[in-house]
Amino acid sequence: MAATSRALLRFQFDLTWSLFEYHLERLDAADFLWEPTALCWTVRRGPDGRWTPDWADTEPDPVPVPTIAWLSWHIGWWWTVTMDHLAGRPPRQRTDVGWPGAGEPTVAWLRGLRAEWLGQLDRLGDTDLEGAAPFPWQDDSGHTVAHTLGWVNAELMKNAAEIGQLRLLRAAGRA
Repeated sequence: MAATSRALLRFQFDLTWSLFEYHLERLDAADFLWEPTALCWTVRRGPDGRWTPDWADTEPDPVPVPTIAWLSWHIGWWWTVTMDHLAGRPPRQRTDVGWPGAGEPTVAWLRGLRAEWLGQLDRLGDTDLEGAAPFPWQDDSGHTVAHTLGWVNAELMKNAAEIGQLRLLRAAGRA
């Protein structure tokens, strides 16, 4: 079962990434900070020059529309923390995961995270997939590493679709 699970999870990840890559290849720097509406979450340059994502500990109502910049930071944050957990490292805090900036710096960062992720997947043995995984779940619910890998695939697919939709909306508005 584990070998089948591994193959299916890897197929799902590769498919998701190929769909994401379609949009990554077509993004330009101006796409990242484009705000499609007045109620947006984005990243903002602080006085120290670092980019800081908008954030609320309690989800606002209505939920702000995230920019591509915010979504790309969000991918980097959850993916970095997930890899920290899988590698047995202390997970970084949200504020410790910086956004590299619009355009190629962020695209390169995301592709680097993909390469690191594939390295971690290649190191996992079949029995590792059945091991307990507390992240992203904060309880003892019996989730396994395979559940975490499936969650990464789903989260990446969701964020890639959001980025793609924003890119398409901005491009359609330029016509």
